[in-house]
Amino acid sequence: MAVKTFSLSLNTRGDADIHDITDAIARQVAQSGINDGTVTVFCPSSTSALTTIEYESGAVNDLRRLFDEIVPPNREYAHNARWHDGNGHSHIRASLLGPSLTIPFVNGDLTLGTWQQVIYVDFDNKPRRRELVIQVIGE
Repeated sequence: MAVKTFSLSLNTRGDADIHDITDAIARQVAQSGINDGTVTVFCPSSTSALTTIEYESGAVNDLRRLFDEIVPPNREYAHNARWHDGNGHSHIRASLLGPSLTIPFVNGDLTLGTWQQVIYVDFDNKPRRRELVIQVIGE
């Protein structure tokens, strides 16, 4: 069993900035030389997350609106009272989706559905430079 680890750099705007990273993940799987296995993507951040969605403007806007409705940025958060950084909502939003995603691949192809793309969401309240970890495991 082989293990290959890569990184993916992203410049984000914050405020639920959503990036389609599907092609970047597929390139890393191809570059790994591993034919069958799993790829795990991990964001070492407590204010960003990963999930899948149909990456089109309607679904992307609906997802942003959903987070504004269930975790609004303008309410009181104990985190903000303690740290005064204004990103308490970012931590809560990220925790709802989670920091990692694992996708099987067969014959070098990700096993995503036809309308399913992998997205990275930066919920922080300011632009960031992010480094994601991509680990490919298999044979």
